[in-house]
Amino acid sequence: MNAPASNSTSRPLAGQVAVVTGASGGIGRAIALELARSGADVVSHAHRRREAAESLASEIQRLGREALVLSADLADETTRQDFAQASWQWKSRVDIWANVAGADVLTGEAANWSFEQKFAALWKVDVTASLSLSRTVGRQMKRCGSGVIMNIGWDQAEQGMAGDSGEMFAAVKGAVMAFTRSLAQSLAPEVRVNCLAPGWIRTAWGERASEYWQERAVRQSLRGRWGTPEDVARAAVFLASPAADFDTGQVIPIHGGFRYE
Repeated sequence: MNAPASNSTSRPLAGQVAVVTGASGGIGRAIALELARSGADVVSHAHRRREAAESLASEIQRLGREALVLSADLADETTRQDFAQASWQWKSRVDIWANVAGADVLTGEAANWSFEQKFAALWKVDVTASLSLSRTVGRQMKRCGSGVIMNIGWDQAEQGMAGDSGEMFAAVKGAVMAFTRSLAQSLAPEVRVNCLAPGWIRTAWGERASEYWQERAVRQSLRGRWGTPEDVARAAVFLASPAADFDTGQVIPIHGGFRYE
């Protein structure tokens, strides 16, 4: 069950326990830090980047919060379930669960994979792992009487975007967004389930993107700039907080206002 909410608006998540998958970098790292700043103790998940997750945990501890790092290959079902169990056992509960982990198919060796290879990797982590973990943890939260689950979608999944990346991400993130709406109904009223749908966010790919993509990202936002991982993190804290108690089954775009062309 959720701990009593703090009276301080600066620490709305005081006393709560949060789990963030994919916390070793980018959006996941920003969300984990922002949850800690808001008062939560945080389990930070990593796959291959354990050292980055350990560095994050140290930063969380410097904020006066407790931190635990767990490594897991979320594409593997047995490992995934072990991770969920270990996360719950740390404090004998989880109040906030954020499925941020996603397969990186845009940078490194994976950038040269075939469409089919990229899609298979995305489906295993972004879709299957998010669905499986949400269902497992969601049932436990419902039995405890409360909880918050957040997934990661994509702001252009419903309208579509031309090209290989647009096709695969629309299919993958569209599935996560549709699942979020249905799980919210399954777990209501005890558990709230929402989805953040980031647009052009300057993560590792954005920092290396060509001039074409740099210009497009700025042009398509009414705010006239790239989004940052911190923009997404602040929205995540709001959805996890008591201020969003009446919000569930929602997909929230984080894109600075999309400019249709």
